[in-house]
Amino acid sequence: MQPRALIVDDEAPAREELRFLIEELGELDGAGPVQVVGEATNGEEALLLLKSLDYDLVFLDIRMPGLTGLDVARELRDQARRPQIIFTTAYPDHAVDAFDLAATDYLVKPFDAERFRRAVERALAVGGERGSERGGLERGAAEGEVEQGAAGSVAGAAGVGAAEAASPAQGQPAQSQQSQAPQPQQPPRLVRIPVQKDGRTVLVQGDSIVYAAASRGYSSLKLADERVLVSFSLNELERRLQGHFCRVHRSYLVNLRYVRELVPDFRGTLVLVMNDRQRSRVEVSRRHARELRRRLGLRE
Repeated sequence: MQPRALIVDDEAPAREELRFLIEELGELDGAGPVQVVGEATNGEEALLLLKSLDYDLVFLDIRMPGLTGLDVARELRDQARRPQIIFTTAYPDHAVDAFDLAATDYLVKPFDAERFRRAVERALAVGGERGSERGGLERGAAEGEVEQGAAGSVAGAAGVGAAEAASPAQGQPAQSQQSQAPQPQQPPRLVRIPVQKDGRTVLVQGDSIVYAAASRGYSSLKLADERVLVSFSLNELERRLQGHFCRVHRSYLVNLRYVRELVPDFRGTLVLVMNDRQRSRVEVSRRHARELRRRLGLRE
């Protein structure tokens, strides 16, 4: 069955461009071509169409008269049968809210055809894996999933190069061959992290990060007074931030300088209380608890 798509944008040229990009996709592996079966010019129209027909994909603008795209996504969040949402917008500053509402992807205009294709393929894959009843992108917390260098993403991600060590040649001592093998290239340390805000690139000091959380293929950074989204994976942030950051969970990386308290919860696991204005709480997995205690100089 062909995937059915709804386009929601208050500007006719934007809707036409999306139609063109969808037609250019052609046949997709295991899914066939995407079929546009509805268009809406505002949030109210979109909700009416979504109630009348099951869609697989919704291409959703954010800033529209009346209900915004975020309002529409909020209405869909608790539905048993919800489509995969791909936001298409000229404004990068709503990305954190969009992913909190289980968006599959967030494309910042202008984006190219290849970036668009990856977003659609990801959305269809997620829809197939999670099933119609669950919807939404839940696997983004998986480690290392971010796409490197995607055009039009919320912030530019730097690629990490690594040279593969050659295997020992036949008849040569392994130790000698190992000494000649190229060493893996270490990524540069991040002192400041680029963040896109209101069309500007703002450099955030690494030391100002309270903690970082995996957010559906990106990382959400908790700062003193705000949250920002960057397209570095949590794995890459862990490798490239300074040594006072510690992985405490598959989805969390904390700045040890901001740890205020360690509190056991009702399950016997640890929760960190951070020394920010909100006294943020971060769960510690059992797998990472021992290393955290060691880093903090605590006894087992």
